[in-house]
Amino acid sequence: MHIDVVFDLCCPWCRVGQLRLQEALARRPGINAVVRWRTFVLNPDMPSVGLPFHDYLAWRFNGRRRAERTLGAAADAARAYGEHFRYDRIERMPSTIKAHRLVRLLARDPERQERLVDRLFRAMFVEGRDIGDARVLADIADATGILAAERTAAFLAGEKAERAVVLADHARSTRLGIMGLPTFVFGGRYSIAGAQEPEVLERLIDLASRIETAAEPAMSMTGPPPWITDGQG
Repeated sequence: MHIDVVFDLCCPWCRVGQLRLQEALARRPGINAVVRWRTFVLNPDMPSVGLPFHDYLAWRFNGRRRAERTLGAAADAARAYGEHFRYDRIERMPSTIKAHRLVRLLARDPERQERLVDRLFRAMFVEGRDIGDARVLADIADATGILAAERTAAFLAGEKAERAVVLADHARSTRLGIMGLPTFVFGGRYSIAGAQEPEVLERLIDLASRIETAAEPAMSMTGPPPWITDGQG
């Protein structure tokens, strides 16, 4: 079964969604699931160097207090998995274009792609690193054994082409009507938005599993993925 997750790496609820999906799948060891990460860019006009984190949040959420409530709720949810978000360490809200491009590079290797997404989330929300910086991305990829730093740096050097490819993927997601993050699509048929509890995700996994071969999918997410036709972009 394919499970598509539409996400952005600067979204704390997307990290919570990943942790909850991992728990749901661990409860279903008999399900052969392949998780595929799909691009959505919350801030397509973000400068490549990002913006001051807390100033951006105050603007985005129409005030610091509302931003603190929203981010605090995500941090509480992540803490249940032993992960402690450290927003105080984040200096800049990054552009996630480069990071998405790197994730997309591994589209044909779901296991390594999952590891990279996991590491990028932790780099931002736990370590407070700037995942919009190509040097940081190269270091992360190299340290986790996913890609050599030199290859990562060379790949990310094509700024103009890189941005166009990622934004095209983002446009495909919006054309499918996806607006809320994260959005999960199970077996190309059943979708649900939000960082749902593992029990909710389990029910959709079970449902999609039962009818996986019974009919054509309602959304064009099986066969060649609509977002990605070549992992190299």
